[in-house]
Amino acid sequence: MTLREALAPPTAEDPGPPDAVLVRLAARDERAFEVLVRRHAGTVHRLAATMVGPGAADDVVQEVFISVHRGLKDFRGEATFSTWLHRVTLNACYGALRGKGHPTVSMHDAPEPLAPHDPARTGEQAELRDQLAQALQALPREQREAVSLRELAGLDYAEISRITGAELGTVKSRINRGRAALRAWLTRAGIEP
Repeated sequence: MTLREALAPPTAEDPGPPDAVLVRLAARDERAFEVLVRRHAGTVHRLAATMVGPGAADDVVQEVFISVHRGLKDFRGEATFSTWLHRVTLNACYGALRGKGHPTVSMHDAPEPLAPHDPARTGEQAELRDQLAQALQALPREQREAVSLRELAGLDYAEISRITGAELGTVKSRINRGRAALRAWLTRAGIEP
């Protein structure tokens, strides 16, 4: 694959080169790194917003991609790029939560996006997002991490196990207990899960 082919914009028929190819190229070419950032920024942001709140998520995302850029030359590929990226993201989130200059902001304080169709429905969705964020924050750290990686990042159990360092059965248990706790919390809040 040539550099030009690797950096071509993705299409519906051709999603572009695999991450492994881009990682090798990105170690020496900024354009390949930009493709990686565009490909993964949304997932990283969703995970960060869940872990630290939307107010601090942008700072965490920036920190993640700075760390990734610095670490690309040392990335050995023993894990997939996405596994490594999610681990870097979680580490940055925990750093932010420890108060390294990244204040957390509740979803309640986040500005509401414009409602193109139905303002009442948008208000209901904002309330539901806020309640779900509160429910996630009420989970123990390990459950919140596992549920966020599964439900928000869309990772499979084996990849979550590699990222967290927990056994596969432990990951499944954390996700099941986390889902049950979320369901109970939302039910107590009057929301039918």
